[in-house]
Amino acid sequence: QVQLVESGGGWVQAGGSLRLSCAASGRTFSRYDMGWFRQGPGKEREFVAAISWGDISTYGISTYYADSVKGRFTVSRDNAKNTVNLQMNSLKPEDTAVYYCAAGSRGALRIGSSYDYWGQGTQVTVSS
Repeated sequence: QVQLVESGGGWVQAGGSLRLSCAASGRTFSRYDMGWFRQGPGKEREFVAAISWGDISTYGISTYYADSVKGRFTVSRDNAKNTVNLQMNSLKPEDTAVYYCAAGSRGALRIGSSYDYWGQGTQVTVSS
């Protein structure tokens, strides 16, 4: 069982930055792929970014991004702290959504159904 708690959401003007964090419980964090998804008002949940399981110093890791955030968002993980982060720069009003982190181990990191555990979400609001 993995519990996930997101933090770092808030209100920001367009062009600003926010850093989301997701704290995970459990001792096998490094073995989970971690993803970020979002759901805007009146929209379906969509993939934002993901980072594969492992450790960059030993196994190497891979990152994945939605086209809409590529070049603006950066996903990273700290296995020693059981956290995954999403640095969001150059924010746009269309980035307004509830952001969720998720943990999974079935590959297909862009697909929501690949993830077994989800956080409660954190609201990000970007004003124009």
